[in-house]
Amino acid sequence: MRLHHISLAILVVAIWGVNFVVIKVGLKEIPPILLCALRFFLAAFPAVFFIKRPAAPLRMIVVFGLVMFALQFALLFSGMYAGTTAGLASLVLQVQVFFTVLLAVLFLAEKPSIWQIVGALVSFSGIGLVAANLGGEISVYGLILIIAAAATWGVGSLISKKIGKVDMLALVVWGSLVAWPPLLVLSFFLEQNSWNVEVISHISWLTIGAIAYMVYPVTVLGFAAWSWLLNHYPAATVAPFTLLVPIFGFAASTLALGEPLSHWKINAAVLVIAGLCINLFGPRITVRIRPV
Repeated sequence: MRLHHISLAILVVAIWGVNFVVIKVGLKEIPPILLCALRFFLAAFPAVFFIKRPAAPLRMIVVFGLVMFALQFALLFSGMYAGTTAGLASLVLQVQVFFTVLLAVLFLAEKPSIWQIVGALVSFSGIGLVAANLGGEISVYGLILIIAAAATWGVGSLISKKIGKVDMLALVVWGSLVAWPPLLVLSFFLEQNSWNVEVISHISWLTIGAIAYMVYPVTVLGFAAWSWLLNHYPAATVAPFTLLVPIFGFAASTLALGEPLSHWKINAAVLVIAGLCINLFGPRITVRIRPV
């Protein structure tokens, strides 16, 4: 990769890592499902009037929007709202890689490699370490919801694979168009206490900035840049940069929110990232050491 493209990849994963802190900021004034609805409403409008629908069946776009956006982020935001720090949320969500592998085995008859199995065991041992330290920084309910969000991301990845190669920015915009109405309805029934003029009128500029960050740098710029990189370089070259997301997440949560970076969190992060590295780089090691 060229140096400026490496810089672009690092910028995108840094934006995504910092986003977990931004979500925490938004959740201080807006309940999770309503925050999700606002995010995807603004990601859809007015862009949907200028970006053509992706070349995929409408049914698949609807399923993608409901699963990958509405369900996944409702679970993630709710898990963070229920009591999970930004850094831990950024870490736990990364096990979506192994849910994708598991679902591909179950529904696409794909055979997992030994590297994928070992990587999953190592990463989930890191999640086990997180579970062993439930308490002030992460609740049982919050951990379950974020693991469910990771599993939903895995389902969404299979849906993306089924859709095939399309304009990712268009898919994001039209998927957002599908996502926000059910989220708004769900919020109306589950978060009625927050649906009043007083709450809305007292939203700070910091929260408005947080929503804008989630919409434009994270959703629009992030996905567009990542899609461009994937179109110009092999996925095996681009994908490893996502290993930096929890590192940026932990750094941002420590600096911006003052979240303590205890030894057990460092150990859990090492295990999860080591498992992801085994999954990504193990096959390359096998190829290099295989006798000719």
